[in-house]
Amino acid sequence: MIVRDLLELEELTLIQKGDMEAEVSGGYMGDLLSVVMGEAQEGQVWITIQSHVNIVAVASLKGVPAIIIAHGYEPDEETCKTAEEEGIVLLGTKLDPFSIAKKLVLEKNL
Repeated sequence: MIVRDLLELEELTLIQKGDMEAEVSGGYMGDLLSVVMGEAQEGQVWITIQSHVNIVAVASLKGVPAIIIAHGYEPDEETCKTAEEEGIVLLGTKLDPFSIAKKLVLEKNL
């Protein structure tokens, strides 16, 4: 699966384009950046409620191609600009983290 395939879920919206052709190998859900830095794996899509610029730094460090920002939270301009520069795709959803994770597993076999 590639990042672009995630947009087949109607609950996800594209906030910021990045590398839409990047491979996605699984998912990780977490909000504490230090834990994500220690546990997330390259190629995983990251689900979080965080929306500040530091999420892009963590994603870039870990090789995470896309971040799903849950609960309808929206990143600011700086976060979007940095994500674009780093090639990180930002996706949004109004769903809570558990609900979007469940959809990814059941509907996208992630």
